[in-house]
Amino acid sequence: MTFGFASTAPGSFASPAGSASRLARVLEPAEWASAGIPLLRDPRDVVTGLHARHRPGPATAVVAVLDHDERLIASASFTPRPIVADGWDFRNALLAHLRRVLPHDLRRRTPVRTAVLLYCRAGDAHWTEEDGAWMWGLRDACTLHGLRCGAYITLTGEGWQVMGEGRGGRSPHTGSPPGDLSDAGAQDALPTLRRASGATEPLRRAAAR
Repeated sequence: MTFGFASTAPGSFASPAGSASRLARVLEPAEWASAGIPLLRDPRDVVTGLHARHRPGPATAVVAVLDHDERLIASASFTPRPIVADGWDFRNALLAHLRRVLPHDLRRRTPVRTAVLLYCRAGDAHWTEEDGAWMWGLRDACTLHGLRCGAYITLTGEGWQVMGEGRGGRSPHTGSPPGDLSDAGAQDALPTLRRASGATEPLRRAAAR
């Protein structure tokens, strides 16, 4: 499997010491691919459903929890504050939103639910250090919330890409209009969807095809 690489913006790391500590909280594609991340049966369905529900704009993260049949249990979208890409900060943000929408599963010996992350960003589909920091943050947040770490998916102007798997598509992309939940196979209403603002609205569950 071949990956492209893109560096972060100049000046993103303030000092050599700061750079070293942040880079320690970044997962590279080879590390991610060898981590045993479970493959999504139908990533297009997952991406389409989350895009229709959350309508993510640039620099928006959508964290979702799926059951063993890839049905959506809970999800939350938020825009991280503009900070240097650091897995520790991303982990804390993901964990905070997971705690708001879903009780933890730490009492279970083995995780039964899986968290996936969709991140809408500028640039192309090539891996960046920011992606690596999100990967690190997702893996650590899942451990601390008793979840299985699932796919990390980027949404760019080129389309969507499941990092470490080589699977992707041209639609939806960052310029796509909001989709219709019926196109995502919506069924079985869930109680609520909580956004970063704390507001709630009806949420419908996407059935895996």
